[in-house]
Amino acid sequence: MIDKLDVIVIGGGPAGCAAAIGLNKLGYRVVLCDQAKFPRDKVCGEFISPAADPLLSRLGVLDRIEALSPKRLKGVAISSYEGEELKIDYPRLPEMALRPTSLSVPRYALDSILIEQVKRVGVEVREQSKITEFLFDEGNVAGVRGWDGNKTSFVLHAPLVIDAGGRNSLSLRKFGLKKQSKGKEKIAMAAHWQGAKIADDYCYMHVSHPGYTGISSVGEGRSNVVLVVNRSSMKGEKPEKFYLDTVLKNRLRQKLLENAECMESVRAVESLGFSVKPVPCGGLLLVGDAMGFIDPFTGEGIYLSLRSSEIAVEVADQALKKTDLSLAALKAYEVKRKKEFDKKFLLSRILQKLIYNPFLCDRVVNSLRGNKDLSETLVGVIGDLTPAETVVSFRFLLQLMGAYSQGISVAKLVRGRA
Repeated sequence: MIDKLDVIVIGGGPAGCAAAIGLNKLGYRVVLCDQAKFPRDKVCGEFISPAADPLLSRLGVLDRIEALSPKRLKGVAISSYEGEELKIDYPRLPEMALRPTSLSVPRYALDSILIEQVKRVGVEVREQSKITEFLFDEGNVAGVRGWDGNKTSFVLHAPLVIDAGGRNSLSLRKFGLKKQSKGKEKIAMAAHWQGAKIADDYCYMHVSHPGYTGISSVGEGRSNVVLVVNRSSMKGEKPEKFYLDTVLKNRLRQKLLENAECMESVRAVESLGFSVKPVPCGGLLLVGDAMGFIDPFTGEGIYLSLRSSEIAVEVADQALKKTDLSLAALKAYEVKRKKEFDKKFLLSRILQKLIYNPFLCDRVVNSLRGNKDLSETLVGVIGDLTPAETVVSFRFLLQLMGAYSQGISVAKLVRGRA
């Protein structure tokens, strides 16, 4: 039991574990609370972009993940409305000896390794501990109150709380910080399949009405199949039936899954796209999905979670050293986070406009098919290897579209008027 704490972390997913490990390495006294009992599973694309390898290595878990013999994916195979698949490898950057690959590993295995690493480095982990309230001191968050697995109330005090509680985190609910996307509400449905015929090591992205799927092998003959659609397209139908009917409606997916079997009940997550207002008080940082969530088409959220925690650790270290956890002192996190991620979020919004329009989606895929440099640049950004500002420009987007027609402009797409 730790008598005096420096930091309380809420949430034991990748973001929370990364924050706890990072702060522990710097000598801070940390406790991590999660309402679940591990191991636990979550809806996830289950592939981790190539840029996450160094982050996982710094956390001390990459070797343990590799020991599971996970699938390594070369890149992305994309199709537009049942057209021919285009396979794009991740680009080899000048400083790389080999082309990078992305990890494809079951989420429950990843989370188990991360939470065990948190325990290994000496952080106290409180499972089945639900945080229900923040405690305040002179307007700053200064601790938490919650319930443990025995329904016993507890209180923890610390000058800094890091909320890694995901899209339904305490911070978002208590302060009303969540801003829903202006577009149509999306829902993701996922299940593992056994026996899919995936010949090559790619994540297969099939775009077709009423949404798209991401399909990737996770080893041992199993594949993760995620379907993302506008919620309204379900028209009240139950997720299980809608998922199976929609997944198998696409002829390319039929080919991959014709002899495969869905191994489990379909799991669903709603409200995929949202942004977050600034935190209104000191003593509190948000990391991972709690800082906002983008539609996973532009890549997975695990890299964003890990990297946001690294930035939070850097800012927290400076603030703790100065014993200044005020809102002004922690503002540096918001500034650094926006600088690193805002262009990626913008790219996500642009691509959403393109893929849900068959004409525009076909045009993009054809442009990528005819230009290897263009396709590898885009996949490099999706894989978090290349900064998003590389492609978020009028010049690149005009290249991506080949040549505009029908009076549609990039500006209209960004503003959602196309």
